[in-house]
Amino acid sequence: MLASMSEGRKLATRVSAWVTSPSTMEPADGIARKAGGSYRNVEWVRNLPYFFMHAACLGVIWVGFSWTAAAIALGLYAVRMFFITGFYHRYFSHRTFRVARPMQFLMALCGLTCVQRGPLWWAAHHRHHHAHSDHEEDLHSPSLWGLLWSHMFWFTTADALPTRSRYVRDLERFPELVWLDRHEKIVYVAFAWACFGLGCALHALGWQPDLGYWHAGLQIVVWGFFISTVALYHGTYTINSLSHLFGSRRFETNDTSRNNWLLSIVTLGEGWHNNHHRYPSSARQGFYWWEWDPTFYALKAMSWLGLVKDLRGVPDAVKRAAGRGAAKAAGA
Repeated sequence: MLASMSEGRKLATRVSAWVTSPSTMEPADGIARKAGGSYRNVEWVRNLPYFFMHAACLGVIWVGFSWTAAAIALGLYAVRMFFITGFYHRYFSHRTFRVARPMQFLMALCGLTCVQRGPLWWAAHHRHHHAHSDHEEDLHSPSLWGLLWSHMFWFTTADALPTRSRYVRDLERFPELVWLDRHEKIVYVAFAWACFGLGCALHALGWQPDLGYWHAGLQIVVWGFFISTVALYHGTYTINSLSHLFGSRRFETNDTSRNNWLLSIVTLGEGWHNNHHRYPSSARQGFYWWEWDPTFYALKAMSWLGLVKDLRGVPDAVKRAAGRGAAKAAGA
């Protein structure tokens, strides 16, 4: 009995270390040494608004549930996940297609409704990740710093706060993008008020007549802004954390990226992460027709409407390099 309890404690300790602690590999120097996996570097006070976003989801206890509010939360999750995957990631981070300057500004504005900081900050950190993926300089490598750190704590340090300008010189040429990057909180607040206004408007049209305007508005704020945004956070974060731990590897890349079909459902196609690390210049991350990639489908539809141009595909040489792995995945 005592031996069994001891083994159980050892297992719990190993699981806890895997989730929260860095590996025994010691980073050489620089930013990884200062920020990688060290919870002592988390700026708890500065990040109170971020933690408040999570706590505010408990507001559902007071505002209640309705199918309309839940549907709005789900819809806003899906639409804004596309803003992250299609705009912040595949355009601003990798420039996998072209758009006119007004459309570029609109895409940045839409991306800010996701409350994941500005487009330049997001793109710069993602480009830094690709330059150092799963190496000592990578701030969110689960194999180096632990699952929980790579999932959500890496960006709470002072080292991760600034926009890494040297990675986004091409985007800093546009003053409107720089302005949005520096004043993102204006969009956050405006989006929250838009959710409140939507709730009031629905109430005026006869939705939930037993509620007052304030109650109806707050129900949509809790569901459409807080719950939907927090779900969007953690859906997005899975690509930093889980997609480097679970799944298959079609390509031998210089990192631990993996393809995971389940994460592709959660993130509208971003789960084909090993594909993406093999050829990040493609607007399509599901390299084959059987790989679910609704972000690419939406971008393709936008190209038919003339909203985006020159969608970059996957070169045949890259596909051929997959060899037997691709054929096996197709069931050949």
